[in-house]
Amino acid sequence: MQSPIAILHLPTTIAQLSLWEKTSGTWINVATVILGTALGQLLRGSLPRSIQLVITQGLGLFTVFLGLTMAQSLLAVKMGPISGVILGLIAITLGSILGELLQLEVKLHQLGDWLKDNVQGGSKFTEGFVAASLLFCIGPMAILGCLNNGLSGKQDILVIKAVMDGIASVALTSSYGIGVGFSALMILLYQGSLSMAAGFFAQVLPDPSNDPTVLLMSGVGGLMVLGIGLQLLEITQVRLASFLPALFVAPLLVILIKVWS
Repeated sequence: MQSPIAILHLPTTIAQLSLWEKTSGTWINVATVILGTALGQLLRGSLPRSIQLVITQGLGLFTVFLGLTMAQSLLAVKMGPISGVILGLIAITLGSILGELLQLEVKLHQLGDWLKDNVQGGSKFTEGFVAASLLFCIGPMAILGCLNNGLSGKQDILVIKAVMDGIASVALTSSYGIGVGFSALMILLYQGSLSMAAGFFAQVLPDPSNDPTVLLMSGVGGLMVLGIGLQLLEITQVRLASFLPALFVAPLLVILIKVWS
């Protein structure tokens, strides 16, 4: 089965780029989320509750589909006798335990509550900030798009992601409110850092679109995106922030297996 990110390719040479050229895609992404949030706020005051609900449910269904598609990357990973599914299970388990020990869920919600208090956000401000931050920052398009932008200055992948995030922010804002827009801060921090560090990652990931590390991270991230979809559909509440360390445990597992093999 072909990986859902296998069609994305990165440059093999590193160009001399300005700060703007390296991060332009991230700024575009930030702008679309802010614009999408503004539009969502306008619609939120004029749309009936039933329409707001069905928009959120539609986004939830799409997010579940996106999460399942990303999670398929686990099937493309094979590290000796250990399959990507097993590695994903180990990463998500160890990562969630670490996340709970570090109280990431509590701390991320505290950050959201602090922002809420300072901007006088609505009752669902924190939920919107957390859900949007995770949805917009987790996934192969963020990783590969930033590497592509940082290495060559090309914005193609991040522009596509920006459009998707902008549309999603309209739907999320109709349900959660202005907290969604503050996820732009997380996008700027996360994607900007990845783009600036693209040269380093190019050395350790010569073929990112097919590298087991990226595939495993994408698969684990897909499970987290699936959790966001379940929350949007109000099926269950998932402690999503607690799973964030799994994204760092995944590459460590790949490194350990390579060292031991």
